[in-house]
Amino acid sequence: MMLGWLALALFALAAVALAVFRLAGRLRPGGGALCRAPDLLATLDCIEQGVSVVDARMRLVAWNRQYQRLFDYPEGLLQVGRPVADVIRFNARRGKFGSGPGLDIEAVVRKRVGFMRAGTVHRSQRTLRSGRVLELRGRPLPRGGYVTSYSDITEFKRVQLQLRDIHDTFERRVSARTRQAEAAQQSRTQFLTAISHDVLQPINAARLFASALDEEQEPEAQRYLAGRINTSLRAAEELLDGLLDVSRLNAGMLQPEPIDFDIEPMLRELADQYGHVALRAGLQLRLHARRPLPVRSDPRLLRRVLQNFLANALRYTRSGRILLSARSCRGHVRLQVWDTGPGIAPQQLRYVYDEFHRDAQGRGEQARGHGLGLSICRRFASLLGHPLDARSAIGRGSVFSISVPRSQPRSQSRSRIRSQSQTDALTQQCPHRPAPDDEPPVEPASLQGLRVLCLDNDADVLGGMQALLSRWQASVLCAATLDDALLMMRHQPHVLLVDYHLRDRLDGLDSLDALRAAAPSVRGALLSVDGDGALRQAARLRGYRVLAKPVKPASLRAFLAAKLRAQAAFKP
Repeated sequence: MMLGWLALALFALAAVALAVFRLAGRLRPGGGALCRAPDLLATLDCIEQGVSVVDARMRLVAWNRQYQRLFDYPEGLLQVGRPVADVIRFNARRGKFGSGPGLDIEAVVRKRVGFMRAGTVHRSQRTLRSGRVLELRGRPLPRGGYVTSYSDITEFKRVQLQLRDIHDTFERRVSARTRQAEAAQQSRTQFLTAISHDVLQPINAARLFASALDEEQEPEAQRYLAGRINTSLRAAEELLDGLLDVSRLNAGMLQPEPIDFDIEPMLRELADQYGHVALRAGLQLRLHARRPLPVRSDPRLLRRVLQNFLANALRYTRSGRILLSARSCRGHVRLQVWDTGPGIAPQQLRYVYDEFHRDAQGRGEQARGHGLGLSICRRFASLLGHPLDARSAIGRGSVFSISVPRSQPRSQSRSRIRSQSQTDALTQQCPHRPAPDDEPPVEPASLQGLRVLCLDNDADVLGGMQALLSRWQASVLCAATLDDALLMMRHQPHVLLVDYHLRDRLDGLDSLDALRAAAPSVRGALLSVDGDGALRQAARLRGYRVLAKPVKPASLRAFLAAKLRAQAAFKP
């Protein structure tokens, strides 16, 4: 800024000198002292800024070519001795100070001349009709008069606007990424809270079935309970496999190793593996693939994608069939899993591969999915560079697919041998050692006459509760939703066992309040994996006991027996 004013002072001195030379040249043409006037005039005209100078009587005494060019003055307008008011009036009529019916040109002239006459230091910017931006700097002269410089800052303003746009864009992106990071962190926190519940749900169900099995004498009932234990433990194993995949992906431990191989043997093995599961569920699983089908991919990661597709189809298909197919299409092999499940709503289909997304496909299905399998498929497919697709129709079923590039024919035979050996290694199962039970078998105890209402969105947990409490001769009412539980309150249960994470319109604590609103004497217990003191304190203040999951049968029996004894004590 100081340099600008210094330059303006130099302009003023040069302009005054030029004016003197011009006037003196008229009086003494050929005077020796003025021999350098053309040089000074040339110097002033070489200055990049436009310059105009008026004397104490507000008359134009000096200017340069840049000043005339910037404002496009016609020849003859700028003359020594012309009142500067004429020049300002000329500019005002051309709209350089605004336009419109409300513009008072003479008022503009008086204002501008008043600034210069008062010797006010002035700095401003003006945008011309041509789009050019000028910076004006005015300063009074020592013995009266005024000098003004005009700098064309159009390019500077353009760069400034670009930098401002870049800065604003950068801030928006940083803000957006910050919001995304915060949303992702919140989503992960919510997911981990939910997944800790889901990890223990099947284990809790298996424990309840095991306790019931320990007291069951009938072979048929024992086989049924053993089958339910196996189903619960398999669900826990699938979930833990998914969590292991997520941890490996987050740690960057999974890197694709693509090879050329025939996909048909892998598809046949998957069809055999999951075909037995489908038969036990009353479903048909068919394979439609023609060999050979040479592809290029990582067999290990591709197999996990197809396994998740099949597990998802088996999880949500209640009747009908599942089709595993391979179709060649324009240099790719499209691997698809079709099912006849309930279908996915269009507004949910776009999020089906999103991380932590869970879709309740039909009533009571909230607890069946863990929100891991399909998101893992997306991340595996991203590593492999294979596009995913999903289509669905409500009431008809869904199809999930992954497109794999075909391999070059020259490597088919060698790669088939490699893929077969790798597939064999992948199908090996790791033995699991059962954890020692830290609780002795529960002795049979009769709870006859006690009515218990169980509210849980997990069908396996409800089944385990039904089996265990029935062995204790209690009357059991099972509900998967709060609305169902409210309807069952007409049976006048004595005890409410409610899961905290219901994924219903109310959580377990508020659901207990809703159920006890019409029957305050009913005793309630909250079942939860959350062992924090805040939840226990909140439940205690409302008069409820918290039973930690997995529920220990001995603790549950003691709680119910105490209620039965209290009920008997109040009988007349």
